[in-house]
Amino acid sequence: MHFSFLPSVAEQLFKDIQKIYQDTLKFVFGTCALQALDLVDQRSVTCLSSPSGRRTFQVTGGSGRTYTCFVSCHFCPCPAFAYTVLRRNEGLLCKHLLAVYLSQAMGVTQQEAVSDQEMTTLQPAHRE
Repeated sequence: MHFSFLPSVAEQLFKDIQKIYQDTLKFVFGTCALQALDLVDQRSVTCLSSPSGRRTFQVTGGSGRTYTCFVSCHFCPCPAFAYTVLRRNEGLLCKHLLAVYLSQAMGVTQQEAVSDQEMTTLQPAHRE
């Protein structure tokens, strides 16, 4: 038996899987899917965890700005989330939140331990 074709078959299979994966994400999440995948590829997502068990995520965007995302309440402070998700109700989430979910699913989230004091400073201020 001759198996020299196997690497090219495997390579094509991986390309097909990647295309299906990207097309499905784009269909469900719109144009932010590819941007979120770029953030995941750049390892831009960090999970911050404190001794009390609280967790939050920080995502460094393409511009270098860091956004603190709260998965527990499905919130990102970026302008795209405020406009597209909250105001216009045109999307499920922004690229930063999608990057958090994808990085967790892929097991590539960076991990960082912070004190409970530091975690408190990351929580959004309560507004009346």
